Amino acid sequence: MRTIKKITRTAGIAATAVMLAWPLTATAADAPVKTPLTLDRAIQLVRENNPALKAAAEEISAADARITQSRSAYFPQISASAGYTWLDTVSKINFGNSGEVQFMPNDNYDAKVTARATLLDFGKRGTTVNLAQSGKKTAEQSLELARRELSFQTVQLFYGILFLHETLRVEEKEIVALNKALDYTTKRYQAGAATRFDVLSTEVRIAAARNRTLDVEHELRRSELRLRRLTGMAGTLPLSLQGTFAFTPKAAAGSGLVAQALGQRLELQLSREGETAAKLHRSLAMKGGVPVVTGILSWGVTNGYQPDINEMRRNIAAGLHLEIPLFTGFRTSAEQQESAALMRAATQRRIDTEEQVKNDVEESLHALQTASEKITTTQVQVEQAELAARHVRARYENGMATALDLLDTEAALSQAELARLQAAYACVMNSYILKRATGEVFW
Repeated sequence: MRTIKKITRTAGIAATAVMLAWPLTATAADAPVKTPLTLDRAIQLVRENNPALKAAAEEISAADARITQSRSAYFPQISASAGYTWLDTVSKINFGNSGEVQFMPNDNYDAKVTARATLLDFGKRGTTVNLAQSGKKTAEQSLELARRELSFQTVQLFYGILFLHETLRVEEKEIVALNKALDYTTKRYQAGAATRFDVLSTEVRIAAARNRTLDVEHELRRSELRLRRLTGMAGTLPLSLQGTFAFTPKAAAGSGLVAQALGQRLELQLSREGETAAKLHRSLAMKGGVPVVTGILSWGVTNGYQPDINEMRRNIAAGLHLEIPLFTGFRTSAEQQESAALMRAATQRRIDTEEQVKNDVEESLHALQTASEKITTTQVQVEQAELAARHVRARYENGMATALDLLDTEAALSQAELARLQAAYACVMNSYILKRATGEVFW
């Protein structure tokens, strides 16, 4: 098992990261600045307003109702019924001069209340209740998983928007520098000290930088729309984000993080609950051929009793009913085979999820270490690029460097600043990815 000892050795790198922890505020253009939206507040809005979470919460209510439905088998099922039946021919006997005696009426009325209750089913009802309770646990874990996933999406969008705003700042800084170079090159061209090619080359670089700016602005707009949809924020409200790319690596053993992930990852808990549900289905299928004893008790009024067959009289009936499935067309055995296969499949899914969790932790650790190391290298690149840019600008103004040298130097400075920004962004995001991989709650 890999560990994060290298991250501990690069603790000094964190000092460089602090240099990149400038406060970042992204504000909608031409909109009044209101209270900045922090990451914690954005996640809170998602948890309060997102329809997907509300739908998942309703699934828990539905699971509660299914538990009540399954428990209803423990109670007697009481029903009331009433009916009328007209019969012809009915039993009669003629005694000659004494007249005719009718043994049953033509008009038959019946009204009763009947209670039926399962007295013995060898644990089928209990298994059904346990299965319903397992479904509720699954719904609860699914809700929490949805919360975590949407929270992580919010983190991605939040820091992505900050990153795009900083990217625009770097691009605009380059455009300003290129415009300044264009003004100077134009003056030199007018004085005969530069060529038309130098002017066109600078204009092409400016156009390319503006095209990149347009692409970044488009991606920024898309990210802002997605964040508004997640948080439920109205499109008319200004979107002002406040955050930082601060990052401080923490020393931790890889094996400890894996153990933490195995205990906290909801995906693994869901797979284990799925395995439990599959075992319950298997148990229920194995009881498909057991006998069921049902008790019946009814009370009502009806006619048809001698000596007055038309008089409504009370009557009570009670009985026991035993049902033993003898042959179901191979349905019971097929259900048992199906449940056994599903139980084995659930076990394999759990094993696969455990391996995926371990792999996620390993990948996240390595990505975080790599991003941390890049902070130092990109900081050195920025310092070198800034020094080179100052020298080339001075040399160009003194006629000791070409316009192409100046353009290449400005481009190199812009790329170095973007690389440093990307490293800081990667450190922050990989720290959240590691938290997500270990199942840590980060809101």
